[in-house]
Amino acid sequence: MNVSALSTRARVLILAVAVLLFGSAAVVYVLRARSETVALPAAVNSAPAPQATALEHGDLLMVRAGPSRDSGEVFAVPEGGQGQPRATGLQCKRFYAAAGTGLCLRDNPGLVTNSEAIVVDDHFRELRKIPLSGAPSRARVSPSGRMAAWTFFVAGDSYLSVGFSTRTGILDTRTGTLVKSLEDFTLEKDGRTLRAADVNYWGVTFASDDNRFYATVATGGRTYLVEGDFARRRLQVLRENAECPSLSPDGTRVVYKKRTGGQADPWHLYMLDLRTGRETPLSEPVSVDDQVAWRDDDTVMYSKLRDDTSDVWAVPADGSGRPTLLLRDAYSPAAM
Repeated sequence: MNVSALSTRARVLILAVAVLLFGSAAVVYVLRARSETVALPAAVNSAPAPQATALEHGDLLMVRAGPSRDSGEVFAVPEGGQGQPRATGLQCKRFYAAAGTGLCLRDNPGLVTNSEAIVVDDHFRELRKIPLSGAPSRARVSPSGRMAAWTFFVAGDSYLSVGFSTRTGILDTRTGTLVKSLEDFTLEKDGRTLRAADVNYWGVTFASDDNRFYATVATGGRTYLVEGDFARRRLQVLRENAECPSLSPDGTRVVYKKRTGGQADPWHLYMLDLRTGRETPLSEPVSVDDQVAWRDDDTVMYSKLRDDTSDVWAVPADGSGRPTLLLRDAYSPAAM
């Protein structure tokens, strides 16, 4: 055996040992990363799930996302987001619930997309069905469960689409009063009535008095936060660059998405203190295209896309902390 051959074998041996050591380190890293993954309800990723018979206080409600067979079904997850999820049997594109009233938005694709907003009671029984058109976008119920609001895309399928058009309606479930479109309301800006052919509304959120509400209006290529008076059929522009507002349980703060980036990273979440007018960015660093829901007095929930599915995340509403994963393969969250 010559020195050259020995050197070659030595180099091969050293390389093999290095590969083994690197592979072991990689395995350790992967196992450690897996151990740090947020624990999520196992039943969300497996079937069948037990049946939910009622809306229960403390539940987190969400629509199942992803390619699974139960995608589009509404599930109820026990308080804290842990434990065995329960299937409601409702198939919805969007769902929201409060105080024993649920709102399910559906569409039936075809040559003409026929859609509907369905109001259900605390045992998921249908109370009223409203035929609509377009693609479901936003759903909201007032804290008392009395008022229900929805937004549908009637042209385009994204708030980034050129020439998109929306239709937003409100139903008083107690009196049966139905407003088919907020475009029938009077819009005021800077003390003057604003009339424009390109007005679009979306993302209603209700105050506790079942009369005052907030929403987004778009006109002239700009978006505005508006405050509405249901009884007077009037809307007042409050500030520019605010979309999909969500009013806090105590009625003092609104969290909305604000356009701060380009096409690839357009929206980020902000909190507006209605008493002081101070605006605070939330600590979610990624663009969010959703109307957040308040999990409690201090935390909001929202969905973020992940490949061909989406997940529900939560973040403090005061700009502190960091986002945490609540539910995998889910969207359209609501806290009962």
